[in-house]
Amino acid sequence: MLKISLDNKKKAVLMTILAGFLWGTSFPAIRIGLQYMDAYTFVFLRFLAASLTMLAISLLTKNFNLKFEKKRLILLLGVTNGIAYLLQYVGMVYVSASASSLFVNLSVVWVALLTPLVFRERLGLKKALGVMVSLLGVVFMTTNLDFATLTQGEVVSDLLVIVAGILWAVFIVYNKPLVNNNTIQVVTWLFMYTLLQLLPIAPLTAGVLASLPLDAWLAILYTAILCWVVPYYLWLKALKHLSPVTSAIVLLTEIVVAVTISTLFLGEVFTAISGVGAILIVVAILLVS
Repeated sequence: MLKISLDNKKKAVLMTILAGFLWGTSFPAIRIGLQYMDAYTFVFLRFLAASLTMLAISLLTKNFNLKFEKKRLILLLGVTNGIAYLLQYVGMVYVSASASSLFVNLSVVWVALLTPLVFRERLGLKKALGVMVSLLGVVFMTTNLDFATLTQGEVVSDLLVIVAGILWAVFIVYNKPLVNNNTIQVVTWLFMYTLLQLLPIAPLTAGVLASLPLDAWLAILYTAILCWVVPYYLWLKALKHLSPVTSAIVLLTEIVVAVTISTLFLGEVFTAISGVGAILIVVAILLVS
């Protein structure tokens, strides 16, 4: 029994790392996509594509059902997710991919604070140490200890992305009660509810659809499917065998990916300090997993 439990946890950690890797690519992908369209158009079309994809999968696999459990919770998470993504996209017009990954992944702190309150789960020494080490690694990787870089965007934009990170902490914690439900059904309806929050901005996209270049559509489809459909499914399946705190720390792999890609393709700087930060994040993941 113990061996099976450990094997499940190892698989869950690997699935979460893969989800974090894919989510990490979303930060530079969003920055690239915002060169071709406004934030409102991008976020709406991304979730329209993601929702239609999951609806098709749900119908093809015969998992679509109007009657499902925990409707109110899924609706709450859809609202939270939609608002968080809208804030992130608007904020990232002026905030770099690296700084955005820092602000968003500060959610690990909020998750660590929320989880004991919501589930009465003891944080434990290793997890507490993992949180502290991971935060240090995040700061090293994204700032290179040059904190002036965090003020290069507008202050309001920084705050929008930080608030998005806080909302995602709520999202991570309250996904835990969904792990025993039909995963495809949960993902489908959560996407639909997320899209529902974004419908008011749909008219803003009507005038620019015809003028969007191929690169814009590639960014939309990439972030919809490989940065949302696939990683969310993997992450939710893995969350069944991990605590929200452990999951949030393992997801910090997305910062390593975001900073690496931003360095290689967006001209952002990667230094020895960034390397130390990456090592600290790996150490934090090992501590909690």
